[in-house]
Amino acid sequence: MENTDHMRSVLIGRGYLPVWMNTGQASVLKSTREKFDLIIMDVEITDQNGIEISKKLQKDVQTPGVPLIFITPAKYEDKLLHMFRPGEFDFVQKPFKYEELIIRIELHLALKRVQEELKKSKEIAEKAAGAKSLFLANMSHEIRTPLNGIVGMVDIMRQTQLDKEQLEYLDIIEISSDTLLMIINDILDFSKIEAGQIKFENIAFNIREEIDNVKKLLAYKIKQSEFDFSVKVSDSVPVLVMGDPLRLKQILINLLNNAFKFTEQGFVKLDISLEGIANNNYKLRFEIEDSGIGISQDNQKKLFRTFTQADTSTTRKFGGTGLGLAICKRLTHMMKGEIGVESELGKGSLFWFTAVFEPVVSGKRPESPKAFVLTPDYHLNILLAEDNDINAKVAMLCVKRLGHKVTLAINGIEAVELFKEEHFDLILMDVHMPGMDGVEATQEIRRIEKESGIGEGIPIIAMTANKFNDEVKLFLKSGMNDHLGKPFKPTELDAVIKKNLNLKEV
Repeated sequence: MENTDHMRSVLIGRGYLPVWMNTGQASVLKSTREKFDLIIMDVEITDQNGIEISKKLQKDVQTPGVPLIFITPAKYEDKLLHMFRPGEFDFVQKPFKYEELIIRIELHLALKRVQEELKKSKEIAEKAAGAKSLFLANMSHEIRTPLNGIVGMVDIMRQTQLDKEQLEYLDIIEISSDTLLMIINDILDFSKIEAGQIKFENIAFNIREEIDNVKKLLAYKIKQSEFDFSVKVSDSVPVLVMGDPLRLKQILINLLNNAFKFTEQGFVKLDISLEGIANNNYKLRFEIEDSGIGISQDNQKKLFRTFTQADTSTTRKFGGTGLGLAICKRLTHMMKGEIGVESELGKGSLFWFTAVFEPVVSGKRPESPKAFVLTPDYHLNILLAEDNDINAKVAMLCVKRLGHKVTLAINGIEAVELFKEEHFDLILMDVHMPGMDGVEATQEIRRIEKESGIGEGIPIIAMTANKFNDEVKLFLKSGMNDHLGKPFKPTELDAVIKKNLNLKEV
């Protein structure tokens, strides 16, 4: 390189510490032993072509991705233009001005600093997100575990002889536990949406049947209310569509619950219509209108924001997390729709949202809902692995209520030993147990089956209060067949047993 002494003095004058190499081989060797912030290379280096040397440098240097500036005669310019990438490769043409070279050096070093800061910020954000997910998963498990005992015992107690006063008390317990579960689900759903863990199904379903299911889920609240509730589905709405019925019901239940909460007398209406057809897809419009307390114009601006309600008095009087409408907004957008509200204080509200659904392709039809019988005439031998005394009692009572025999193992080690000693039709496996957890116990059972030449292994159902997708995938990857989230009801337990044993309904 021409006038190397002058260039060295210019760089030192700018506060840099240049290290000078006279050959390409020496440059490669030096770069593998020391870290550099930037490399300047003459294309016509003494022993070989600088472009070829640069390939070795980019591959073997201590600092991967270090910016490289070529100093080149005009004849190499076209070739270097193809290599040019901001922050990685650049060049200055001979004869060059030192001011131009310094500007390019400072530009690339600034870009490198920004990239490093962004990388560091990303790592910090990922660690924070990981810590948040872990915290929520742990809290989910800790809260759902005792809640499982409450929800399970409510269903079991309803099977016993109770007087009118006791049934009233039981209703209060059930409503309170359902409300608590709804709050927990809101927090976890919002966290999953933020983490990009929400997965949408695309299955054929009957709109009118799903609306009937919503009415059934809300039947108790409707019965206890003093307003009229009506549903109208326009004839233009197709019978069958492709989409995610679970997420649709989640939005509807959230909006209807809000309408019920803020309406003491009058009416609540649900209207469904076809807004239009675009690209052969149906755009449906859902409207929930009520004659409740209404919302002022100022407070309407606060709706659909996270952890926000119309005002503090709303939280005090009606409760809630302030996440429901934010979740509805996110889910609606994920269904290629929009959501909004029309309201006037003291004159009720109309919440609306749209969602896009595909037409049902020939041959794809939704399965009819199955009514599971709690006292079938078949008897299974079920192994339950559960270390929590209350949850064990609830699960055992549920299994017995379904007419099956159940044997309890208080940890994974005991579950494996019982599996070796006795024939079981199915295993209900708690995931979090001391000593040997559910995942380890499952892997050991699968190993025993493999060594014994058993082709189709025993169905193992993971039971856990953690419903995060990544955790569920881990359970299934370990050899488990299905997942039953806590808290669960006897009907849900019955359904998962029948599903995994391919049993017919009685």
